[in-house]
Amino acid sequence: MATMTRSPLASFFLRLGRQVWVRAALFTAISIVVALAARFVGPLLPFSLSFDLAAGSVDELLQIIATAMLTVSTFSVTAMVTAFSSATTTATPRSTQLLIADPTSQNAVSTFVGAFAFSLVGIVALSTGYYESQGRTILFVATLVIIAIVVVTLLRWIAHLSTFGRMADVIDRVEKAATTSLEWHAARPTLGARPATTPPAGAAPVHADGVGYVTHVDVAGLDRLARQHQIDVHVRAVPGRVADARVPLALVHGPVDADVAAGVRRAFRIENHRTYEQDPRFGVIALTEIGSRALSSATNDPGTAIEVIAALHRVFSRAFAVPLDSTVDFERVFVPAARLADLVDDAFRPLARDGAAVIEVQVRLQKCLASLAASAPDRAPLFREAARAAFDRSRRELDRSDTRTLRAAVRQAWFHEGV
Repeated sequence: MATMTRSPLASFFLRLGRQVWVRAALFTAISIVVALAARFVGPLLPFSLSFDLAAGSVDELLQIIATAMLTVSTFSVTAMVTAFSSATTTATPRSTQLLIADPTSQNAVSTFVGAFAFSLVGIVALSTGYYESQGRTILFVATLVIIAIVVVTLLRWIAHLSTFGRMADVIDRVEKAATTSLEWHAARPTLGARPATTPPAGAAPVHADGVGYVTHVDVAGLDRLARQHQIDVHVRAVPGRVADARVPLALVHGPVDADVAAGVRRAFRIENHRTYEQDPRFGVIALTEIGSRALSSATNDPGTAIEVIAALHRVFSRAFAVPLDSTVDFERVFVPAARLADLVDDAFRPLARDGAAVIEVQVRLQKCLASLAASAPDRAPLFREAARAAFDRSRRELDRSDTRTLRAAVRQAWFHEGV
């Protein structure tokens, strides 16, 4: 199981690689280098490579590519923005960061932009007499390769658009992100540090410079700082928590000077919005938001809410199957683990509330909770309490007939084996 305690530099490059413009800029740079290198590749070849090309054939071909790629790039960006808007409206705004990081769409747009840049550079170079005879031939061969890459990418992109940004696709993406985060948390709930304890009296609080969500904690950096200055660091603002004047980033036991306080602050990444990386609750919350929106009176889509419950069922089941790694790598750092009770509340309380009057959703919710209780007997009381609260809430909303149906479903789910 991979660790969530990446170094700040590795985390920075990972996040940078998910940006659309980074991949597009990289593809564009490669395309420009290929177009300009055609002049110098010819003399390096141990043989002569030259075709009889019609006058202006390469130039005309590049003109066609430039025009087509400009149109296709515009269409692709429009399709991506439409998918982002659709996911924001029909699912949850928290899913857009997953759609933006989609590698297939990023590769498609980057390929089209790179092909456009290649053709433009080639046209300009041809018009200035940059290439000799063999260079023009190599440029022609490179153009054929670019055309093949564009055709394959376009076919993949068209197939991808049939599902990109649709409700099922959004649920699958959020489920995958939630599963990854929750599995990492299940394996190392304290991020390799020691479990949180009551800080000693006199521990000094270190607050963030601004207000925002903690999205990443460099536990390894905190441990190095603690060893260097002979201090203990008790983390208080875990990923997903708001750091403000009320909640300090950490409590430090030992001498705290300006350098120590600055080092503690550097170990915490503070942003305006939560991310999935180290926050086990965020993916669960995003999934539940999709189900809650589907249960609103304006949408009235209980089928999507049932799909969300099934997704939550899979997320928790996979997390329970992960073995706990109790190895402590960072002896001088103490980190509180996310409580399962909070995760269960995040996942099922909004669905129980918003779907209280929908019998189909309540039946599926009871079956899900009963199954999770059976798969994790030591945690069963939490799921049993969530099921009891959901039933009590629904009993006040449903009519007599639906209440009898739900009561029968509860008995079958919780008191009959094999169901």
